[in-house]
Amino acid sequence: MLIGLDGIPLTFPKTGVGHYTAQLARALATIAPQHEFRLLYPSSFAANSFRTDNSAPANVTSLRIPVGPVARHWWSVGLPRYLLTNKLHLFHGTNYDVPLWRRCPTVLTIHDLSTLLHSQTHEKRSVKRAKRRLPLMSKTADAIIVPTAAVGDEVINYLGASEHKVFVIAEAAREFFQPIPWSDTVATRQKLGIGDHFILTVGTIEPRKNLATLVSAFESLSSEKNLQLVIAGGQGWLSTPSMKAIEQSPARARIVLTDYLHDEDLRSLYSSCRVFVYPSLYEGFGLPPIEAMACGAAVVISNIRSLVESTGGVAKVAAPEDAAAFTEVIQSLLDNEEERRQLSEAGRARAAQLTWQDAARKTLEVYERVLS
Repeated sequence: MLIGLDGIPLTFPKTGVGHYTAQLARALATIAPQHEFRLLYPSSFAANSFRTDNSAPANVTSLRIPVGPVARHWWSVGLPRYLLTNKLHLFHGTNYDVPLWRRCPTVLTIHDLSTLLHSQTHEKRSVKRAKRRLPLMSKTADAIIVPTAAVGDEVINYLGASEHKVFVIAEAAREFFQPIPWSDTVATRQKLGIGDHFILTVGTIEPRKNLATLVSAFESLSSEKNLQLVIAGGQGWLSTPSMKAIEQSPARARIVLTDYLHDEDLRSLYSSCRVFVYPSLYEGFGLPPIEAMACGAAVVISNIRSLVESTGGVAKVAAPEDAAAFTEVIQSLLDNEEERRQLSEAGRARAAQLTWQDAARKTLEVYERVLS
């Protein structure tokens, strides 16, 4: 069987969708060596580095397809044209898009409906595009994969998708994320200006991540004056209000902005933080809390349905816009080493339940169901 996957998410520094695409492709190729997988993307995007680490099986390749002025309209012209002469059994759009002209069966992954349900946290052009394309894509695809039942219900209720073609397949932390000894984290923390006692959050700086609430909660913590708040992530769209809250905070001297970090540095921070906090207003799944759990961090999340579902109910919770509640939960963990240890153990057990091999197996079952 020849299966195509969307390779565009791998042409950018990898965040959630990029990691999803790369990990799924590797795992699919590993568990199904009898099939061939192609990550397809147009030459209007920069070449990706999918194979530079030589960790991918031989039956998955990344192909940069030459396109001209017309074919660079990838979903409406370029990809359908490629599929005319390169017959695929199935195409999987891992990032909300599938070919508009049906040349083969298609599977679509919808990670969340943030652009529709929280449009105020996105750029207007992104919201306009999503309103136009998401209903069309969900109707066009033969099956839709979502990371949580929470997103599945939204896809059915807001996009009008048929319940029988929506499949919930949880994502997972990469195997790289495991606890490492404290001594192995020192070099990374010294490089980034981070001391021994810090709270960590990870994610692109954008309104949906709700960093202003976390900054406010951090300002109210009273147990340790040398405690730092580390925000690991690059600036995204509409980041000005979040950056303003950070820059104007009376605790600004103890807030560290690291920008985008590679996995080695992230693992060091996950493994050495006192508490990991994820106060997001909305998520489809939320990979950073699972990565933090895999590294042994005690995790606090906002009590939105998708995050409670993905973390398996073993994280501490607070209402997303209640800074005082976050302060109280974080403070209790800072003051109670035994509670942090118990959360760490429960979190590692939860993260171990989620694997990319299992996600790939369930995804392959969706492919086979569509093709049958």
